[in-house]
Amino acid sequence: MAAHSHHHHVHHVEEFKRKFWISLMLTVPILLLSEMVQMWLGLEWLKIPYQKGILSLLSMVVYFYGGWPFLKGLYQELKAKQPGMMTLIGMAISVAFFYSIGTVFIISGKDFFWELATLIDVMLLGHWIEAKSVLGASMALEELVRIMPTAAHLVKNGEIIDIPASQLHKGDVVLVRPGEKIPSDGVVVEGESFVNEALLTGESKPINKKFEDKVVGGAINGEGILKVQIERTGEETYLAQVIKLVRQAQESRSRTQDLANKAAALLFYVALTAGILAFTAWFFIAGSDVALERSVTVLVIACPHALGLAIPLVVALSTSITAKSGILIRDRRAFEMVKDVDAVVFDKTGTLTVGKFGVSDNVAFIPENQLLQLTAAVELNSEHVIAKAIVEHAKNKGLKIPPAAEFKALPGRGAYGKVGGKEVYIGSINLLEELKISVDDPKITRLQEQGKTVVFTVVDGKLAGAFALADVIREESYEAVKKLKERGLKVYMLTGDSEEVAKWVAKELGVNDYFARVLPDKKAEKIRLLKEDGYRVAMVGDGVNDAPALVTADVGIAIGAGTDVAIESADIILVKNDPRDVVKLIDISSKTYAKMAQNLWWAAGYNIITIPLAAGILSGFGVNLPPAVGAIIMSLSTVIVALNSQTLRKYEPEGVKIVEKKTLVTDPVCGMKIDPDMAYSKIEHEGRVIYFCSKMCEEEFKKNPKKYVK
Repeated sequence: MAAHSHHHHVHHVEEFKRKFWISLMLTVPILLLSEMVQMWLGLEWLKIPYQKGILSLLSMVVYFYGGWPFLKGLYQELKAKQPGMMTLIGMAISVAFFYSIGTVFIISGKDFFWELATLIDVMLLGHWIEAKSVLGASMALEELVRIMPTAAHLVKNGEIIDIPASQLHKGDVVLVRPGEKIPSDGVVVEGESFVNEALLTGESKPINKKFEDKVVGGAINGEGILKVQIERTGEETYLAQVIKLVRQAQESRSRTQDLANKAAALLFYVALTAGILAFTAWFFIAGSDVALERSVTVLVIACPHALGLAIPLVVALSTSITAKSGILIRDRRAFEMVKDVDAVVFDKTGTLTVGKFGVSDNVAFIPENQLLQLTAAVELNSEHVIAKAIVEHAKNKGLKIPPAAEFKALPGRGAYGKVGGKEVYIGSINLLEELKISVDDPKITRLQEQGKTVVFTVVDGKLAGAFALADVIREESYEAVKKLKERGLKVYMLTGDSEEVAKWVAKELGVNDYFARVLPDKKAEKIRLLKEDGYRVAMVGDGVNDAPALVTADVGIAIGAGTDVAIESADIILVKNDPRDVVKLIDISSKTYAKMAQNLWWAAGYNIITIPLAAGILSGFGVNLPPAVGAIIMSLSTVIVALNSQTLRKYEPEGVKIVEKKTLVTDPVCGMKIDPDMAYSKIEHEGRVIYFCSKMCEEEFKKNPKKYVK
């Protein structure tokens, strides 16, 4: 369907381009043979036999050949009983043509052949520019389709077989070399590398992928070699689901589009009435020639051409931009409504927090790094979730963890071990009571009051320090809450966690208020209460236990969907676990609506001035608009709308632009195309920079450079 849509738009561009140039060539002799133009240019001597007949014949070709798209559109609109833009254009050129033919063969009067030809030329040019703009917007969807690679290296019985990516099945293992695209969604079973997902999720930085990490089809592999076991193929893949959602969003109804359609229909009747009134009035004032010119100009200038483009072009562009930013729209109306919300409710666990136990604070009575090394040395031997969190914290700090001897687990209390000759106990308050050690530090007391899990470290019989563990707050959450509040929105937090923990997280982030100890089935009630207080509410959650709340909110936003974008309860899906994307979503919604409003005002608003001018209301002051000038003004409005819509492109994520425009280089040894930034290495050789995808290729090159440099 995407390919068909693309072909359809390409066909339109080529059709209008061809018809414009042929009609323009035919217009030149029509202009030279028209009496009015001859008088203006001093070419009265240019008279030929059967001049009127030749003019009629040339104009007939322009009318039927160049004007055919408008005549066909007129027929289709009238058949559907929905008169609009094409009806007005078709009527204008038909009235001009048949009246002009009548002046040659039936009645006396002034012909409109040159006005007819130039009018059709300008209309074709306007439609050509419009079709190119629409093609540019539809190409955004095609770009997503083209991300997926066409070939894959299948690993089978120890051999590597190159097959089309479309033939992959679930469970297949594929080899992904440096610089190549991952052929389909899967999980890493061997190797480690940085993977660039910018085109898919808007995440500009490459992400480290290792054993058991999930990877997305279409992402670009970095410097390492990966073996990936395929989990999803075809329509099940992340990219296929994104393309489906983007297409649905682009085709879905928009409140603003409904308004544009009503305005276009109304404008047709206004223009038709104004044209009839102008013809009637001028017929009695100045005769049929002037009356016809005025009515044709009214019909032309009133064409709601730009209205037909004002909304669909913005919809196509904004949907593509959001998809590239990792924001997927399931409901277009909800996306338009986001800009109007005045309260945002976040689920806590997994949304504002990491959803994973980690060290949040520590209190040290000996050097901090020494405390952490001694504690991690003992905990390294334990499988407990608290032990793992402390060990991970030490590793993240880049500390070397020493070995521990005589390790013993103390059930219900903690653990014991000897580290570098020191006796180290780690455990809960129960362990301290057993060791007869008292705690009276105010910092530790405050951590306990916040509802955090506090673990104590005792070294050689003395309290050496304590670690507080909790669900760690995301760094991005601080910025997200701050920016939302700066925009005048109220920010709330919803959690099933304890009052103490909720109070601590709420205070840390600075949210306006919070709801604690709320069971999943009761979350929707809290949303309802906020709505009853007059708030327009956006709910942000993980889409699983938050489903009722997401449905109850004015706008439901599922966050951290990853590769699972089929979340039925959400109106909008955020691929990444980044609360700042809520701010980005609101901003893009506001900018999109602003572009729609600007386009509508320009597309319809200019008629308020131009229709009376076209009808000749200021002709007493020497201000007259001929039909060709009317066509130029009408086409200009269309071009302005198209260009104004394209300015949305500046909101595309920067990472995407970099990846899209990057020039790949070739490894001279293996011939592989690679991203220069992701090359294994590079060397200078005879004034050239040579890039390599692997150490093996670099060493092979150095053995015999002449073999590989031509």
